[in-house]
Amino acid sequence: MTMTTTTTYQRRTKDQLAARVAQDIFDGAVVNLGIGQPTLVANHLPAGREVILQSENGILGMGPAPAAGEEDYDLINAGKQPVTLLPGGSFFHHADSFAMMRGGHLDICVLGAFQVSATGDLANWHTGEKDAIPAVGGAMDLAIGAKQTWVMMDLLTKQGASKLVKQCTYPLTGIGCVKRVYSDLATLECSPDGLKLIDKVDGLDHAELEKLVGLPIAA
Repeated sequence: MTMTTTTTYQRRTKDQLAARVAQDIFDGAVVNLGIGQPTLVANHLPAGREVILQSENGILGMGPAPAAGEEDYDLINAGKQPVTLLPGGSFFHHADSFAMMRGGHLDICVLGAFQVSATGDLANWHTGEKDAIPAVGGAMDLAIGAKQTWVMMDLLTKQGASKLVKQCTYPLTGIGCVKRVYSDLATLECSPDGLKLIDKVDGLDHAELEKLVGLPIAA
């Protein structure tokens, strides 16, 4: 008689994933959080750790999301979400903001993605669909200008395909710019030699993770 074993694992929730990203942001870092899931990171920064959040529409020193009923829609991030401002925070022209981004003054940017290649190419602004509206925003400037670019995303599409690929098939945002990918199943490093595992959710076997991604992952 042959016996089969099945592994069970829980995907990280969006808040758990945001907390996992926040855990790795070092004290004193200047960080840009991209539109979508990355904005949740602001709500999970460890107490006592000073992280200066920048928004490309011209804010430095953002705090967590405001409590319900305390939103000020004159104070928004690049995704038009209401934010708070910490003591010492400032506003400035978006041209100055882009000078910060392009000038290498950001330690980390956290972006969403449609695809990331094993060697760190990023595709996060267009799927190539005919009727889609191109909306690259500041993604190219952030991806190349930040000292480290991290991606925060679900590992798989709704159809079950891996967003980590050997080579991106969507239009590129930047080449070789992604250092780390934080996903709902695993945290991985992108390198010229391919993917390297940093951590994975409990219960997920290494071989199963490689099968889901469809690429070799160095332990």
